[in-house]
Amino acid sequence: MPERGSVLEIGKGRILKEGTKVALLSFGTRLQDCLLAAEELGAAGLSTTVADARFAKPLDEDLIRRLARSHEVLVTVEEGAVGGFASQVLHFLAHEGLLENGLKVRPLVLPDEFTDHAKPEKMYADAGLDTTGIVRTVFAALGHGMQAQRA
Repeated sequence: MPERGSVLEIGKGRILKEGTKVALLSFGTRLQDCLLAAEELGAAGLSTTVADARFAKPLDEDLIRRLARSHEVLVTVEEGAVGGFASQVLHFLAHEGLLENGLKVRPLVLPDEFTDHAKPEKMYADAGLDTTGIVRTVFAALGHGMQAQRA
């Protein structure tokens, strides 16, 4: 935490890491795993942007538009279910015509099924919402197998 807080503009996300090929758009608690995934993707030669959406409503349309126009792959990552933040992002992308130029979009959400309780780390890994799952999703979107080695 910073010593002194700053004003958080309602409806505005932020870029934490700037890249050119892959964009990871995090909503909620999975931000640290997105940053770790970006390191692994970078080590594999994939320049990766990490954005913190901060808000589902109002959606930061300027941020999403920018990510969609300047990246080949856009992965939304949230600790939510189908119909949540990713659905709002996909709806916006479709209405803006941003899915018509080859953008590969992959939403990562919790599965819509009964999940056995375990340590959070195991539950995130099982759902593909950990660093490894995010990296695997990016490589699959690009048509590659898992090419990054965990540090």
